[in-house]
Parts: sequence; C-alpha cells; structure tokens
Amino acid sequence: MRRSSGSQYCRCVRFEQRLRDGIHSGAIVLAFRRWKRSQVVPGHRYRTGIDMVEVESVDVVEPSSVNAAQAREAGYTGVAELLADLRGDPALPVYRIRLRRIDEPDPRTELARTARLTEADLDAIRARLARMDKSSSRGPWTVPVLELIADRPGIVSTALAEAMGWERQDFKLHVRRLKELGLTLSLEVGYRLSPRGESYLNYLRTGKQHESG
Repeated sequence: MRRSSGSQYCRCVRFEQRLRDGIHSGAIVLAFRRWKRSQVVPGHRYRTGIDMVEVESVDVVEPSSVNAAQAREAGYTGVAELLADLRGDPALPVYRIRLRRIDEPDPRTELARTARLTEADLDAIRARLARMDKSSSRGPWTVPVLELIADRPGIVSTALAEAMGWERQDFKLHVRRLKELGLTLSLEVGYRLSPRGESYLNYLRTGKQHESG
C-alpha cells in the first residue's frame, strides 16, 4: 500500500494482488508494512481496485511480537513467511494495519451515474477542471482528454497516450483524476465517458446536457 490524499475516500493507495484478493474473499484483515512513517490513516477509506476498505487501526509493532494468529489474519501460513515477505529497510518501523472491507458502492460509481447536472454541478466541475489545468505542467489537458475518450471509447490506453503524445503511465494517472470526479469509467480495455462525463462534455459542445437513458 502507498499513501493517498487526506480525504475520507483516498485514491492513490496501491494494493498488491495477494492483498486485494484476500481482502475481497475475507481471508485477510491485517497488513504489515515497513514504513518511515504511516502511509494510511485510521478511519479513512481506501480503494483496493475491487473493494473499499476502512483502516480501523494502525500500530507500530516489534517483529518479535507478531504471532501465528496475526500471520493467518494477514494471509500467511506462519510468522516466518510473513516476516520474510516484509519489504524495505529492516531498520524501518513495522506497522500493523487492521482493515475492514466496506460493503457499499464506491462513491465514484454513484457519482458517475448522475447524468442530469444542475448549474451548481456544472460550475463545480468547471472550477475543478480549471484548477487541474492550471496546476499542470502540460497546460490545459482535461477537456482534450475527455474529448479523446468520448471519440475513442474502448481503445487501449497505449494508443490514447500516443494520440496525446504522452507516456502511457502518465496518461493513465491523468485519466484517474477525471475518474475521481465521476467523469470517466474504466473498461476491460480503455475507457469511456460516464453518464456524468457525457452530460458535461455535451454541455461544453452544445450548451445542452446529454440525456442518458
């Protein structure tokens, strides 16, 4: 896991596949990490890529205090396997993170489904995108990326990145910021605009909102 922003629903935490699958199945409720400082916050919620989880507690522990029950809760057969899998400088503190899977929809999904936008919604999206454009070294990029996704839904991200003249990973990070606003959806291959994104882009193009069924 990596640190995210400080909002309640945090966005940039990375969960490895083993941890992601274990949380989803209910087999894993603990994680152990070597960090210089805590990268997660108790009470905050994070996306695993499959589920939402809440961090219930974060404690610094001595490796010698980890027991067999905790190892099993972390998805390992025993303490030795857990400690062998710890990455990072052995001099760093070991953090024990207790996690709880949240059985409720991702707020981004609910936001993305909202096709009918109020004037306040439009103003808020405009202002947010303007701030993102202003803070970017690339200059205004938000609307061009929305237009590209609208015109080329389901196209592999490598091709979309090339169309923008960007590196693929950089392009994906930028699209993720649009997804946080409920404007795009990830597909098995590529992306498409969400109903909210379609409505906003149609408003920009025509002055009218997209009427989604």
